[in-house]
Amino acid sequence: MRRLALNLLALVLVVAFCALGRWQLGREQVKREQLAAAEAALVAAPQPLAAALAAPAPPGFHAVRVEGRARFGGAPVWLDNQRRGQAVGVRLYCVATPLAGADAPAAAPLLVDLGWLPLPGDRTLPGAACPQGEHPLAGLLVPPPATGLVLGPGVEQKGGAWLATRIDPAQLAGVLAAPGLADRVLRLDPALPLGFERDLEMLANTLPPERHRGYAVQWFGLAATLAIIAVVLNLRRKSRS
Repeated sequence: MRRLALNLLALVLVVAFCALGRWQLGREQVKREQLAAAEAALVAAPQPLAAALAAPAPPGFHAVRVEGRARFGGAPVWLDNQRRGQAVGVRLYCVATPLAGADAPAAAPLLVDLGWLPLPGDRTLPGAACPQGEHPLAGLLVPPPATGLVLGPGVEQKGGAWLATRIDPAQLAGVLAAPGLADRVLRLDPALPLGFERDLEMLANTLPPERHRGYAVQWFGLAATLAIIAVVLNLRRKSRS
């Protein structure tokens, strides 16, 4: 009976390790598709920002190169736990409303990624404010940064700013009094003289595809090792009986 229980446990663990390996391979594929989509968008002709926002977003990850003008306003949103090299800081997001042509429908406001600033040891938020008035914009229109495990409210007020652990446009639309906030964000072109340190790296704050493949190999290796151990132990028991 004990031998049967141990064999069942080994089987469950092997299946679980294989499932984790397959999940890591899936994450690798998703991130490779994200990188490919961003690279394709960067070499494509830019679309008008307001028109791109008005078009329905395709399913999955998507990236569109855009340009236009927008009017900023509102309180800053600082996205916490953002790495740049070995330094940890926060990333500034501000609400901007694209300016459409006279005959075009009004565009939805969206969050613009204005770049990264370091955070001191006492975690005092930077004193930077969002730009005001109209500004030219260009960059990549993409889904919000991926979130990990969703815990807690996700955003809290810090003085005249908001500190967020994830960018959730549906939630931020309420706290920022920005109804209809777009479900995509603008990764601002680093060449524009606006904002702070930034780039258009899609996976700057997460694991690259190669790391996911490495973890997959580890999980499959654990599954194979456990399966071999279980087979060897069962063969030894049979030879002794």
